[in-house]
Amino acid sequence: MAILATRQELSDFLAGTEKRAYKQALFAVHDEHVALDIVQDSMMKLALKYASKPTEELPLLFQRILQNTIRDYYRRQKIRSLWTTLFSAFTPNDQDKNQEDFDILETLQIKPESNFTKEPDAQLERSQLIGLIEKAIEILPARQREAFILRYWEEMSLAETALIMKCSEGSVKTHCSRAVHALATILREKGVKL
Repeated sequence: MAILATRQELSDFLAGTEKRAYKQALFAVHDEHVALDIVQDSMMKLALKYASKPTEELPLLFQRILQNTIRDYYRRQKIRSLWTTLFSAFTPNDQDKNQEDFDILETLQIKPESNFTKEPDAQLERSQLIGLIEKAIEILPARQREAFILRYWEEMSLAETALIMKCSEGSVKTHCSRAVHALATILREKGVKL
């Protein structure tokens, strides 16, 4: 018989997964505020609907909720885009629309952790490498990025990843393999020795 998660265990799980979930959502939606909303919505759904589940089931449930919340965001955006396009036909052409080129990943700061070295040159090198990896992950196709993050960042098993992505284990392997090769190529082109 499985032991159900206590409130403290659920709270500890959510606190431990928050930063990784945020980064995962940020890679998917490219908007800091939307990513925060997605993570908060996902955490609320887990707490409201699955708080009585065993502790060992929480990571898989949360990842599935997170991925579905990201997909829901894109569905809503598609509908909003359709309505915006339809309504834009009725707006005058002389209105200036202020469009800024803004990349949220450039504004993220890497927080030093206890195992980071204190030498400035090593911190700079590590920061630059992380920035290169994040930019490389960002340009991966969505399914490859999702598979890569779930398998290698979230350390989900092949079966768990396939369940979350709603595809076969073979498809997960293919997506991961393509993602790894693409990332290696991108990083080599940037001068990173693997």
